[in-house]
Amino acid sequence: MRLDDGRESENVDDRRGRGGFGGGGGRIAVGGLGGVAILLIALFLGVDPSQLLQGAGGPQQQTTQQGAPPANDAGRRFASRVLAETEDVWRDLFSRAGRQYRDPVLVLFSGATQTGCGFAEATVGPFYCPGDQRLYIDLDFLADMQRRLGAPGDFAAAYVIAHEVGHHVQNLIGVLSRVEQLRRGAGEAASNALQVRVELQADCLAGVWARRAQDARQILESGDLEEALGAAAAVGDDRLQRRARGTVVPESFTHGSSEQRVRWFRRGIEGGDIAGCDTFSGDRL
Repeated sequence: MRLDDGRESENVDDRRGRGGFGGGGGRIAVGGLGGVAILLIALFLGVDPSQLLQGAGGPQQQTTQQGAPPANDAGRRFASRVLAETEDVWRDLFSRAGRQYRDPVLVLFSGATQTGCGFAEATVGPFYCPGDQRLYIDLDFLADMQRRLGAPGDFAAAYVIAHEVGHHVQNLIGVLSRVEQLRRGAGEAASNALQVRVELQADCLAGVWARRAQDARQILESGDLEEALGAAAAVGDDRLQRRARGTVVPESFTHGSSEQRVRWFRRGIEGGDIAGCDTFSGDRL
């Protein structure tokens, strides 16, 4: 990606090296999750980690405080420049629609952190919390999971950030609140199906961002698109389930199949239009 001459966003809360938060009332912890579960939830958790953590059990854990990385380290610079690119695109698109875009905050943490959606560890994967309008990412864990899932590359990592920003856009336009209301009265299968539509729309919105940023500032280099498409395929529910336990259960999908994730991300890139990201109309995804 061509980001060297891009600005860095000021909306970055770097908590790395501060350590986690132990016990305390009302905090939601992830404790004792095995490798199979981690693979299933590794990337693109979705909207609210509390949905995943309910009933997970296990004690709350205190993480070991580590030395904070330099404030201008490469990981932070990359993440803040990608975030700035999303700000530029979504500010413009919201303005064209007569609305004001509220920038989210990107929280970089190491190990575990407290969020507006509860206590979360890195093994939950990158996620967006609508309660505090923040994106949460452990860069070391993200890089490790990219290696394990065979989805390397800087644009693949940028796609992760853009996907979570897509959830923020959904929050601002009211999609998340409407879906949450529908899910309250739905059974498990119907609730999962709604969540799939939320995730695929965020994939499409990430594609819209990529197209608009490329048109405006030519940020992509040869091979970048293939990296992002590979990342979308790598985190399809079918591929993660097959890798983790050898079987696929479509009724349990919460993010969509590899084919669906690639198709909706590609749709966003090719169209560059939010209107093309309506995953809630029609039966076929």
